Amino acid sequence: MTEAAHENSDEPIWARDDAFPKAPTGWGWLDYKKGAHPTESAEALITAIRDDRNADMALVWTPGHERMILPEEMNGAADAVLAARKRRSVDDLLDSFDKLRWFGILLGGLTLYMFYQGWSHAPVIAAPAERLGFGLRAVVNSMSMGITLLMFLIFAFIPWYQAKKRLQELTHWTDGDTAGLIPVLRFETWLDWQKSPVTRLLLGLVCLVGLAQLVSKSSISAAGLVKDSYLRGEWWRLLTSPLLHGNIVHFLMNAAALLYLGKRVEVFARWPHVPLVFLFSACIGGEASARFIHTTSVGASGGLMGWLGFLLVFESLHGRLVPRKARRRLIAGVLLTALIGLIGYRFIDNAAHTGGLLAGMLYAAIVFPKSSSPNRPNSTLTDRIAGGVALGILVFSTGLAVLRILGA
Repeated sequence: MTEAAHENSDEPIWARDDAFPKAPTGWGWLDYKKGAHPTESAEALITAIRDDRNADMALVWTPGHERMILPEEMNGAADAVLAARKRRSVDDLLDSFDKLRWFGILLGGLTLYMFYQGWSHAPVIAAPAERLGFGLRAVVNSMSMGITLLMFLIFAFIPWYQAKKRLQELTHWTDGDTAGLIPVLRFETWLDWQKSPVTRLLLGLVCLVGLAQLVSKSSISAAGLVKDSYLRGEWWRLLTSPLLHGNIVHFLMNAAALLYLGKRVEVFARWPHVPLVFLFSACIGGEASARFIHTTSVGASGGLMGWLGFLLVFESLHGRLVPRKARRRLIAGVLLTALIGLIGYRFIDNAAHTGGLLAGMLYAAIVFPKSSSPNRPNSTLTDRIAGGVALGILVFSTGLAVLRILGA
């Protein structure tokens, strides 16, 4: 049944009975690649839930339901779900602790090295207190230290903290906690099932420019936001720089954010606003960067922050579309970005981040009125024309970026 047939429904689409595929006969489960795994009985299915060590199980089916359901919604599976969650949390905690240890060793070793470099470069006649100051300044002012600290925070400390917190929560888990989590789980599972072709096209454009960067040693100067060149009239750099990235880590982090945020915009606000918000926010973010930051800038962060700001406002205006707990992830994203920007202020373009975030929020506030409907807004002909033009500009920008990079 289509969403239009549910216009009078009091539930958002992800919460409706037909949100998930029809159930085959018998018992079984579906993985995230849509592979079906039939089981012989309810007991065998509950055992499969308990043994789901890698969180491969997306949905289950039973004779009592016409549609597939979450494992958490299956009668009699609560203990199995809890056991699987606890085991996965323990595995995650052990894995993240191992990363925490190695990143901590790296961070501690680099700190000692930078301190020694500052200490040894102090004047020979310097007092111990002066030498201490030289060492501390070397640590604080080191770009390598800032990058390593960010890597420690993103890839080690935060995953470890989250795993530890989840395990502590599961120790006191009740059936009521499971029931309260079901709306968020249904939302995330349903969202994962949705297609987002425009988002994937945009990722393809970024990847194409990334491939061109691999064969050029001067790609950033050729198509990045070189501030002096831009302010002297090379306006096209505002369009090409969001498609470039400084290194592979920068690219992978932005690619992951692009897939998640872009899909969320495309599924709920419809596809025209994916390129429109990205282009508008990237340009505003680039302009803010050009006015406040003198160093050359690259990266899709301005557009991505625009999507984040857009979703914060859009989902607040359409409060029944997304469960409240699921919206907290967006707020956490803003806070984490702010923390990363504070730590890495010497090499992270906070002006572009802030400009993009505010541009996305402004776009949503102007374009979308407040609604109490649980249904997603439909795109208009004007939306589709404007979205097509914005997408065309991004394709043109990709071609221009590749030509500039390969011709450098």
